[in-house]
Formats: sequence, structure tokens, C-alpha cells
Amino acid sequence: MKSYIIAIAAATLAAGNLSAAKTTPCYLPLSDIRIDRADHAVQIDLTIDTKDLELKSNSEYIVTPVMKSADGADSVAMEPVIIAGRNLYYRHLRLDDLNGTRMVRPEAGEPVSYSARLERAPWMDQANVALNVKRIGCCSTPVASSTDTIVKIIPTPVYRPEFVYACPLPDSIKEFAIEGTAYVNFPVNRIELFPDYMSNTSELAKITSTIDSIKGDEDVTITSIFIKGFASPEGPYNNNVRLAKGRTQTLRDYVEQYIRRLHNLSGDIISTDYLPEDWPGLRAYVEESGMANRDAILALIDSSLEPDAKDARIKKEFPDDYKFLLANVYPVLRHSDYIIRYNIKSYTTIEEILHALHTQPQKLSAEEFYRAAKSMIEGSDEYNEVFETAVRIYPNDPLCNLNAANTAISRGDFKTAERYLSKAGDTPEVSYARGVLAARMNDYALAEKLFTVAAADGFEEARRALDTIRSLAAHPQGEVRIIYPEKK
Repeated sequence: MKSYIIAIAAATLAAGNLSAAKTTPCYLPLSDIRIDRADHAVQIDLTIDTKDLELKSNSEYIVTPVMKSADGADSVAMEPVIIAGRNLYYRHLRLDDLNGTRMVRPEAGEPVSYSARLERAPWMDQANVALNVKRIGCCSTPVASSTDTIVKIIPTPVYRPEFVYACPLPDSIKEFAIEGTAYVNFPVNRIELFPDYMSNTSELAKITSTIDSIKGDEDVTITSIFIKGFASPEGPYNNNVRLAKGRTQTLRDYVEQYIRRLHNLSGDIISTDYLPEDWPGLRAYVEESGMANRDAILALIDSSLEPDAKDARIKKEFPDDYKFLLANVYPVLRHSDYIIRYNIKSYTTIEEILHALHTQPQKLSAEEFYRAAKSMIEGSDEYNEVFETAVRIYPNDPLCNLNAANTAISRGDFKTAERYLSKAGDTPEVSYARGVLAARMNDYALAEKLFTVAAADGFEEARRALDTIRSLAAHPQGEVRIIYPEKK
């Protein structure tokens, strides 16, 4: 997640009279405050301007930054730094009593830079930084005027979204299909199929090799094979009915013999249909072409004329175009489309699911992809890749799109996230995800509206997000407030 960098310009306060009264607090003029809250660490940098700091030779300041949660329940102290006057500085060096504590002796009001790095905990996103300041006099005696003083640094809150991934319902049956087109050739005006005729060897292999690839997997069961034959528009319509019907039946018989012989499958799983003349295919070609008489030919194709009359009119009125279509387009209108449907077994163990994920992810259901991801570290690269793979295999599944949108938001790819969310539906989970996206894009007004909608539907994560979003809207990004103790 992109870090929030919070900085302010120099904000120097003159030191108060540190010896005026017993209750007078210690003031540290601060500048260049930076609080960088990344995903795994919090980096704190600041500068103490010592030119206006009353630092006597026999005195020192012990500054200990402490990060505290907003409710005070959690805190962690950082390494202290000692700002020492001349005599105490050399005394510490002589006695070697610092035990690793950093000590500085600023010369001529030089600023003191301080840096600390903490392992991030979730509560730190809403935490304040307090500087505990103690002034010590000669011989390590606390100065009478300096009880511990707290300087509070309150940064803008960090919005770190809770991503909510949806679990698809398990499929009782995992159904899949492979579709294709074969351009099987037949002798003119005949319905007999010759496997070695023209390019039939390769065209028939399109169907049989697909069947072989499916049957070669022990996890797969073929449930049906559908074949639809098409003829081209030239010639009498009634004869084309005969050709389309007969050639489709011949191809069906060929496929049945093949699956019976090699795969011990029944011909009952094969069904057929036919279209005597593929006018839709012809129309699609003409519409996309640059033919000079394109619009006139389209008008004839779309007319209410009988098929034979349409073909005759095109041939008569546009002979050159017809000759081109007959030679180059009509042959590809004689084709056989096929659909092979099959089921894949459901995997019961995470080991089976992960094996399929790494070898044949197309065999997994949407729910099995979810189970695979949940076996990994949330937000890791492999976790995100699982949901990206799932949406590639199920591009129209709402929950796969929602989960992929979350991974896209997490890596800052907001355009991809918007595309996924457009196909994710309209549920409280989706409203929440859209709110997360809006917040990450710094559109806090829209985020608040979307979180409010999701919260009204009982979405707990949305209610938690609202407080942070409202605070971000109230405090512009980059704002840091420093609260000094009150002078008395």
C-alpha cells in the first residue's frame, strides 16, 4: 500500500522560562515532522531546533518519543535521545554510562535530527506521537522546574482498508464446454463423407482431437456432443435442406463410430441440428466488407424474399460481386459447428485444489479458487494471482470480479478495479468495495456515501471505515497538529 507521508514546514516556538516556576514545562521547538506509515513499518523523522533551546553546560534534555493509540490502550516507546550541554556531554563519555543511548551535543544551535522505525501494528494507523521530555541538571538531578512534559504530534489518520473477499457457492456439478468449427468437405451435391478427401483429415481431427484431450483426463466426463451443419445459399433451397441434413447426419455417424471404438462412449450423447443456408454468415461477411454494392446486397439479404429469390437477385443484379462471393465466401459457409460438454470432478482436499491450480487451473470452480486463495497469506502475490486467474476463467462471474477488484485496489491498479466492479453486481459487498476504491483515490465524499449505503445493509466493515473517512475529510492530507503543554 502506498505510504502516507506527512510533513510540515518549520514551526518554531521560543523556549519558555524553564526556571521560572516549578510547574513550568519544557518546550522543544520542532520542525520537519514526517510520519511514514507503510504496510509493515512506521518511520518517524523530526528535527529539534536547538537555537532557542535553553541548554546550559550542566544540563541535558532526555527526549523519548512514544507512539500511543487514540484510546490509550496501546503504546510503544522509541529509542530516546539525549541533548546534552558541554559538561554533561563529556561526563557521559568519561563514565561510559549511556548503555547505547544516542547522545548529541549541538554546537551553536545546530538542529538535532531524530529518526526511529517501528514494526507496524494496526492500532498505529490512528495513533498519536507523544514526546516525553525531561530536563536533567548537574549530577543527574532533575531540574526542579521540569516534571515530565508531553508534546503531542497528531498526524492525519491513515485509511487502510479491510478487503472483503466473497466466497462463491460450491457447484454441485462443474459443467464446461469446448466449441469449435470444422470445414468438412463433401463432393458436389453429395452427402457421403470421405475422411481423406481434400482437407478432411485435419478438419475431422479438430473434433476427434478435442474429444481425445478431454477423455485423456481421468477427472473429466463427457456428457454431450452437439453438431450443427450449415450449407451455403447457392442452388435450390430444397436441395440445400437435403445436403445440410444429410451431411450433418453423416458427420454424426462418423463421430459416433469414433467414440464407440476408441472411448467406449454411447452414440446417445450426440445430438444434431442443421441450417440449410447460412444467410446470417453471409450477411456478417458483407456487412464487414468494403464491397462497392455492400448496402444494396445487405438490403436484399434482409428482405422478405424467399431464399432462392434472394440468391437469384444478387446473382443477376450484382454479377461481379456474386462471382466473388461464390468463390471466396460461400465455401466457408459450408461448415459444421460442434460443442462438446463435459463435467469435471469436484476436489475435496486443498492438496487436490492446489495441484490443479498449478497444472490445469481451468478445471477449478470459482469456489475452489476461493479455497485455494484462503490457504495462502492474504495480500501476498500468490494470493492475488489466484483471484486474477479465477476472473480470467470466469470473466462474467460477479463474485470473481469482486474478488479480483479487491486485489487490483490493493496493488493500486484503480482502472482495472473499476472494470471488474462494473461486472460485480450491486450488493452491499460491492458498495463497500466501491467505497474502498473511492477512498484509495482520495474521493472521501463518494467513499462516505458508499460506506453509508453498505453500513445501512448491515455491513460491519463499512461502519468501521466511516469513522476514518470522516476524519480524513475533516483533516486535509499532510496536516500535522502539534500540541504543546500549557504554560503556567
